[in-house]
Amino acid sequence: MERIENTILCNLIYNEEYSRKVIPFIQPEYFENRIEKILFEEIVKFIVKYESNITIEVLRIETENRSDVTETEIKELRELNSSLNYISSDLTWLIDSTEKWCRDRAIYLALMESIQLADGKDDTKGRDAIPTILSDALAVSFDNHIGHDYLTDYEERYESYHRKEDLIPFDLEFFNKITKGGLPNKTLNIALAGTGVGKSLFMCHVASSVLLQGKNVLYITLEMAEEKIAERIDANLLNVPIQQLVELPEMMFENKVTNIAKKTQGTIIIKEYPTASAHSGHFKALLNELALKKSFKPDIIFIDYLNICASSRYRANSNVNSYSYIKAIAEELRGLAVETNVPIVSATQTTRSGYGNSDVDLTDTSESFGLPATADLMFALISTEELEEVGQIMVKQLKNRYHDPTLNKRFVIGVDRAKMKLYDCEQQAQNDIVDSGQEVEYNSDKSKMLSKFDALKF
Repeated sequence: MERIENTILCNLIYNEEYSRKVIPFIQPEYFENRIEKILFEEIVKFIVKYESNITIEVLRIETENRSDVTETEIKELRELNSSLNYISSDLTWLIDSTEKWCRDRAIYLALMESIQLADGKDDTKGRDAIPTILSDALAVSFDNHIGHDYLTDYEERYESYHRKEDLIPFDLEFFNKITKGGLPNKTLNIALAGTGVGKSLFMCHVASSVLLQGKNVLYITLEMAEEKIAERIDANLLNVPIQQLVELPEMMFENKVTNIAKKTQGTIIIKEYPTASAHSGHFKALLNELALKKSFKPDIIFIDYLNICASSRYRANSNVNSYSYIKAIAEELRGLAVETNVPIVSATQTTRSGYGNSDVDLTDTSESFGLPATADLMFALISTEELEEVGQIMVKQLKNRYHDPTLNKRFVIGVDRAKMKLYDCEQQAQNDIVDSGQEVEYNSDKSKMLSKFDALKF
């Protein structure tokens, strides 16, 4: 029976179209047999250098001229070389079979590497790298898209300008203004705030509003217990002060939750990890498990919060500066957003100087100025004694890839901390904000947007 490795090597020599498509994806280490690996390396070296397929004769010469082969190996190379006789095969089948072989070999090598890590035999990586290694191997695939041809693909480009983007809207008017209707997929969105200002409150509120849209929500918490996050969402959705939840009769509580379930097609999954113990690799594994066991695919992911995640690039307690570490976490989370095709919402702490500051800026980002460079949207949540007295939080845009950040640069939203809710304030509350950038009218149908949520109020 013909081994797939022989078929691959043979077609790399004789089939130019095949070799063009698969060479970028095949790694030398995929070949278990050293003789096959040597042949592959020389084939690729020739194609890259001369931009044409190698002949059997040239391949024989190049392999035998290598300084790292023994006399015994030269004999084996000659035997294998002479056996590479071309047999025409369906191109689609060849590519599909090669892709499967690449993935199988990548998984096998990842398992072997993971065993080494688990046994502590690799000083360069820790056990925390295992989920990422396995996930990368499982993700091996041939990407046939080679880029956008500007002059040829104009029709596709024109259609994209007029295609309605799939957004996750807010139930807060000004957040829809600054995002031009909501959060796009493949984005990382970060709230900057001091301790106790409302990072988790903001994320719980938005998660609740997304559920009411009939969408699936994954809420990952590394700070509070799953039950505490669920309690905050209960207060929001049931419209009950959080301290009074315990006083609700069981039947009333059940009826309220059941009523919500009847009015939305979505669900919320809340998953807790110990602080600083989980990274993007763990989150990918969780997504795979949820898909297999619950047929659950999120439309949006909340991570509470970024600073207390781990990084798959660095071992815990490794000697790396906080800037690089936090920046790596942000880049990994944005990579996760792209891979899963959903928006990710997270948060970060302000520096000590930013606590209680009425004018938080990017310089108040705790530990890493690299976060704004990675985020698509970054905004500060600001609370002062004056704002707390009137039940408001100020929002200040820090970075915005969706819209002009000077428009509605600052605005206020109402906060009901007892019910873990945010709400729109009257326009009068916005008028006195200095440097708000609200003199430019935003063209949106507010009533249409709000009606989606009015129908779901309890």
